[in-house]
Amino acid sequence: MEGLEITDCRVRPCSKEDEKLKAFATITFNNCFVVTDLKVIQGNKGLFVAMPSRRRKDGKFRDIAHPLNRETRAMIEKRVLDLYHREMKRLDGRIAVSSEEEYEETLADLELDREADLGDLEEEEKAPERS
Repeated sequence: MEGLEITDCRVRPCSKEDEKLKAFATITFNNCFVVTDLKVIQGNKGLFVAMPSRRRKDGKFRDIAHPLNRETRAMIEKRVLDLYHREMKRLDGRIAVSSEEEYEETLADLELDREADLGDLEEEEKAPERS
């Protein structure tokens, strides 16, 4: 899509394995417009991205923001789902959180684990080789 570019995308995986809601996402267009509360949903035909919505008085949901054409929807869905898959692979199933605060704490713990692993590797490299 000419002129419209996703300049930032963030995905926050959710915790409950049995739920259809897999993650929340936030996207930024052209460094000047943010759309929050997109959802990664497990549907009958696979994962899809649901736009942010609000429940109306009649109980039905209505999108707050949504793309006006297939090309833009496909661009958003591809970017969000690609990042979702990368994030799940990076986290390797080690994360199951129920809030954004818990997610940030878990990421900090994972970073400490990674630093410890790197420290162990450095120690192994310094140790003299045994013959």
